[in-house]
Amino acid sequence: MKKTLYMVAVCAFIVSLAFGTAFAADFRIGIMQDAPGDAQKYKPIADYLAKKHVAVSFVTAKDYPSAAEMFSKGQVDAMFSGSGVAGSLIIKEVATPVVRPVGADGISTYWAVVLAPKGAPKFKGTADYFKGKKVMFVKLASSGEFYFRSLDGAQNSGATILPAASHGAAIDALNKGQADVAIVKNRVWDKVAKDNAGIEKIGEDRGENPDSTLMVSKKADAAVVKAVSDALLAVEADASAEAKAVKDSLKIKGFIKTTEKDFAHNLTLLKKAGVTKSFAFSF
Repeated sequence: MKKTLYMVAVCAFIVSLAFGTAFAADFRIGIMQDAPGDAQKYKPIADYLAKKHVAVSFVTAKDYPSAAEMFSKGQVDAMFSGSGVAGSLIIKEVATPVVRPVGADGISTYWAVVLAPKGAPKFKGTADYFKGKKVMFVKLASSGEFYFRSLDGAQNSGATILPAASHGAAIDALNKGQADVAIVKNRVWDKVAKDNAGIEKIGEDRGENPDSTLMVSKKADAAVVKAVSDALLAVEADASAEAKAVKDSLKIKGFIKTTEKDFAHNLTLLKKAGVTKSFAFSF
């Protein structure tokens, strides 16, 4: 009997050497979903990680506040996050950045742009510009609410704040005359600017924010975090069908290592906006 158990153990060890360590399927990754089906683009990551013997599941959130709440309540172990929520999690000391995607165009950062109807006065960087105006932006976004609140005089600007479900929704509302100003992500604006001839950029942030960073809970299993991180960092050089599916679905070259140093501008912006360790993901 002992000999049999010994042989089983040896075989298991050999298999682990040959195929790598398999991890339990309870590593949950949160994804914000602006519209039904948006999160589907991340599915190839699960297939790719499965090939690397790392099983993960995805949990969707309807907006940034919901995603942040899921993370703070321990309902997810990691999250592909916009920099506003990611930076807040860093300040709250509950999560750490590990990797972020690099677009097919080589870009991995973004910043806020201020939009208004064509012919509007230029925005000069202070909140008094918004007095008496309807301003629309995404809540808890570095290129939205956090940027607005970081501006000098934001608390007494006299603006009417209109929350947007997404950056695209804010642009649409501005185009329809439902808002006077929109603060949105520059990458989103760049893609649709040619289709919105009646709108123009009147100002922008002066620093960059890491885009769609994978944030991991400080309570997450370190071995699983390393396995996930190492696997994603290998995507760019991997010629397998699974890696290609990840790159095609997300329209990326691959992933790069990301640390708190990459959030230098972002953390300054968030702290100016009023984010502290006790921040409850709402103002």
